[in-house]
Amino acid sequence: MRNPDSGAASQRTGGKCEEIQTPCGGADSTSTGVRISRRQFLAVGMAATTVSVLRPSVVRGTAANSAIRLGLIGCGNRGLWIADLFVKHGGYRVTAVADYFTDRVEEAGTKFGVPEQARFTGLKGYLRLLSSPVDAVVIETPPWFHPAQAEAAVEAGKHVFLAKPVAVDVPGCRRIEAAAQRATERKLCFLVDFQTRAHPAYQEAVRRVQDGMIGPLIHGEAAYLCGPTWRHMDRLLRSDPANPEVRLRAWGVDRKLSGDVIVEQNIHAIDVATWFLDSAPLSAWGSGGKKRDFLGDCWDHFACVYRFPGDLLISFLSKQVGSGIDDISCRIYGFKGYADTHYFGRVMVRAEDDVFNGGELGNLYTDGAVRNIASFHKAMTEGDVSNSTVAPSVRSNLTAILGRTAAYRGTEVTWKEMMQADESWEVDLRGLKE
Repeated sequence: MRNPDSGAASQRTGGKCEEIQTPCGGADSTSTGVRISRRQFLAVGMAATTVSVLRPSVVRGTAANSAIRLGLIGCGNRGLWIADLFVKHGGYRVTAVADYFTDRVEEAGTKFGVPEQARFTGLKGYLRLLSSPVDAVVIETPPWFHPAQAEAAVEAGKHVFLAKPVAVDVPGCRRIEAAAQRATERKLCFLVDFQTRAHPAYQEAVRRVQDGMIGPLIHGEAAYLCGPTWRHMDRLLRSDPANPEVRLRAWGVDRKLSGDVIVEQNIHAIDVATWFLDSAPLSAWGSGGKKRDFLGDCWDHFACVYRFPGDLLISFLSKQVGSGIDDISCRIYGFKGYADTHYFGRVMVRAEDDVFNGGELGNLYTDGAVRNIASFHKAMTEGDVSNSTVAPSVRSNLTAILGRTAAYRGTEVTWKEMMQADESWEVDLRGLKE
């Protein structure tokens, strides 16, 4: 899932995970590997000083040219898929594309009719895209690249539509938070694409629990259960494991590029739990490991217990191996009832004297993205720069990182300890072209 998602990013058919996101390139402007000079960084910002919160028809004058000019950063399968949804919305047109890999850029450029001069490759391709005449960018690259790319987009005066997770480490989450604050100051929109939060059934279920429908809360459980999503990337990595470009294409089985499965995919279930409780955990205990024979260093199962304020415990379980079950769920239990949510199924809140049945959700993977695309357009055209999706996204991202840290250590880790440690994950980009 860099979905259900790529972030979780997978499409599901017939009860199986079908991965639809492939790697896209980008570079961290401040981390080790490729470094971007202050002059280069400021040049990007100077290139787009006219863009803020725009009413496109006013800025460009004619109805034919009123669509928001969109730059796609990350042209893998999910990038192509979501860019197509932007086009189908009717309020956008893709005018520039960037990806590390030439074949990805050419495929995207051909698909969306982007001229050759607006197709950018290499680790710094996204910077060249940001210097082109686009109003907004959609970022669909491996998560490690997100903070640098989002920061640069805001400094360049572009609105940002960002895939989750927003980052793979604590410093990255801080950078996203700061970038969103900077976006608000500059009258720019910044939206994080969680599908569940966009759906009315989830919104109503959360509202009812927070309003006390099921009474005082007791505890909860969240789970993300699926099969071996990244099998094709494992095969690719085995073909040439020492090749840095192969490693980039196989980012889903690389711990630092992806954030590991608990951050890159499991965050969907964790996000719903933190949404219900409207809180960050105080600590987490965890464990996990790797059962499958994949070549990469990501784990394929995690088990964590989160302790939230009010002595509330949330147990979390995930697997990305085996078969027979495919579910992303969250259940919250109260004295008077419970809430039960499923990404690919039912959303319900049942109390002693009341029932909310949100029904079967159908294709939340697509429907949620479509709703977020519409919300992004509405925010830009109406000047809403509250950027309200960012804070809960950072919170759930940090919650996933806390669980990962506790699991790696096999002990309890507090939120305070994690934040003070401020552990940064560095990726070696040597051997990759700029």
